[in-house]
Amino acid sequence: MMSYTLNAVVRSNEQQGKGASRRLRKENLIPAIIYGGEGEAVSICVKTNELVKAISEDAFFSSIIGIELDGTKQEVIIKALQRHPSKGFPLHADFQRIVRGQEMNFSVPVRVINEEESAGKKTGGVLTQLVNDIQVTCLPRNLPEFIEIDVAKLEVGDNIRLGDVALPQGLSLVLQDDSELENAIVSMQVPTVEEVEESTEEADAEEATKESDADAEDQE
Repeated sequence: MMSYTLNAVVRSNEQQGKGASRRLRKENLIPAIIYGGEGEAVSICVKTNELVKAISEDAFFSSIIGIELDGTKQEVIIKALQRHPSKGFPLHADFQRIVRGQEMNFSVPVRVINEEESAGKKTGGVLTQLVNDIQVTCLPRNLPEFIEIDVAKLEVGDNIRLGDVALPQGLSLVLQDDSELENAIVSMQVPTVEEVEESTEEADAEEATKESDADAEDQE
């Protein structure tokens, strides 16, 4: 498991609110909150460059993160990240404390392997990934960076369902009901071939050419 560390400071009352958040971002700081575990919720801010670098790696979202705050290191996971709707940069982050020895819910990225070697791909199939992450429950020490989905044996028309996924030891699925086990994770589909119809103008031009040629033959 990769480890990440972010440096943070506690936000004062004057540093909270919409206007204050904009000022913090101008100072290369991102507003955030730490909650859960055995402590009270704490409003903090983290360095923009550190957070931007961390979220560029998928493993960050399924890793235990160390937050250096007031000389202590708090272990957390990221639970929510608000981004700018068009530019994509982070606006606010929610971190949840972990408690060693206590199971928690995590969102773990899906990693597809052996796509190019898959049986369906070799016969012209197109692989579609329908799910990017899977919700699981486990102890923090068992949290994997990702869950592998091996598609080597996938034929055209086949799919791999959530219930087919072999989870690493110590993990169990988080389900609303058992019907979710039927949800497809990846699917090998027949390639779609689009027929391109001639435009009306092209068809008319072709017909006019034929008529012109016919008239020329009649005149001869």
